[in-house]
Amino acid sequence: MRVRSICTVVLLCVLALLLLSVNRASAQSSGAEKPVRYTYVSEWTVPRAMWADYLKGDAADIDIMKKAVADGSIISFGAFAVVNHQEGSPTHGTWFSATSMAGILKVLENVRTAPGATAPALAAAKHWDYILESRDFNHQSGTFTNGYLRVGTWRTKGDVDRKILKATMVTVLEKLMTDGALHSYQIDTEVVHSTDPGTMFVAIVANGGEGIDKFEAALDEVQKTNPAGWAGLSSTLDPAGHRDFLAHVSTMTEK
Repeated sequence: MRVRSICTVVLLCVLALLLLSVNRASAQSSGAEKPVRYTYVSEWTVPRAMWADYLKGDAADIDIMKKAVADGSIISFGAFAVVNHQEGSPTHGTWFSATSMAGILKVLENVRTAPGATAPALAAAKHWDYILESRDFNHQSGTFTNGYLRVGTWRTKGDVDRKILKATMVTVLEKLMTDGALHSYQIDTEVVHSTDPGTMFVAIVANGGEGIDKFEAALDEVQKTNPAGWAGLSSTLDPAGHRDFLAHVSTMTEK
């Protein structure tokens, strides 16, 4: 009886050590740095009378990006129209993402040399480009036409290793992905700086208007349940540099 009891205890200890080892490996794996994701964003301020013409050209660019996803040059793309217009600010835009700058530049060259690149709607528009990178991102695979893109722009200070960001904002966004409230999210900084150094872009594509409501509710809730963590995040952000915009995503594809 005593020998059997000792064997049982030993077996339980071995099982406990194995479970601990698996948990540690899982934690290390989940905390591993993701490979960099590059994104090119093109924004246009199109005169209202030319919106229909712009959308015709946009359809041609979307065809180019569909082919680029199929051949592996890029891993995602989307097109949007801004909802909260501001004088002199963008009205429309597109984006595409790749796992390398070579993929970004290949597709960019195809878009810029396409026949519609010199169309009157683009010639009459103001234009901005951003080349971004991210290691904090997630997405649903598929094609969606009900998305709403919300981008928050911040100037950051400190948190170089992104530990505070990961423990707060990334945690919230991952939960929203699990709940199906978001089609995608990514937190970007510029590869080629056209804004102030340290600028951060928090971009989500919500699953319809309901997804936007869930995103807002989640931010309110986490500030109540984790005020210390949220205060820590706020201390790394300059409120004077904060801007938001909201856009309807007419189509997006994630590989």
